Amino acid sequence: MKITVIGMWGGFPKKGEPCSGYLIQHEGFSLLVDCGSGVLMKLQEFINLNEIHHVVLSHYHYDHSSDVGAYQFSRLVNTKLGKVDHPLCIYGPENPVKKDEFTSIPYTQFQRIDQDTELTIGPFQLNFLKSIHPVETYAMKITCKNQTIVYTADTSYFEELAVFSKGADLLIAECSLYEGMDGKSFGHMNAREAGLLAAEAKQTILTHLPHYGNLQELLQSAQVVGGMAIDLAKPGMTVKF
Repeated sequence: MKITVIGMWGGFPKKGEPCSGYLIQHEGFSLLVDCGSGVLMKLQEFINLNEIHHVVLSHYHYDHSSDVGAYQFSRLVNTKLGKVDHPLCIYGPENPVKKDEFTSIPYTQFQRIDQDTELTIGPFQLNFLKSIHPVETYAMKITCKNQTIVYTADTSYFEELAVFSKGADLLIAECSLYEGMDGKSFGHMNAREAGLLAAEAKQTILTHLPHYGNLQELLQSAQVVGGMAIDLAKPGMTVKF
């Protein structure tokens, strides 16, 4: 598998650096996980938009989903031009308003996910865990040929998440807050909590990064409890295994 970080900022993008978006590929098949603010523009540096037919959204906060609407219109226009003949399949939590919004645009399909959902999308198997966040949000486990990626999405720390992510070949862990800050009140993790998850994974990328402070302090706090196989996400970062 190959994973490319498209964006990793929490809340809103920086200049040239989007919010959450992760391109996951294996043997010519491509899957996009989250499609936040700025992702669609940056994504085109790595792949033709017509080559992705499946987008999995962890939740509908704008920093994880706002660019999916633009993706739908890309699919509409390029289908009309004869450049693509596959619909865009969007997977996300049950939400009647979002479902109507998505399916009102031609050449888009929608399928809901919940904690009991098991998806097979191309070579990938996906399982989900409901996280602790102000809106319905799901962590994801993506498996391909006995290798696993776990993406925490937005969440505060809880023991079930530690069990869900244990042994991951790659953990993509949100790290919105600095050590000592209260993650539970915001539905986010601080650096030490992300490190606790990282301690049970083979490799970890810290994502959903804050727009303030010294990000190296996040990394150092996580490494104290999680080991040195932890990096800060950045646009264009790739991991292969």
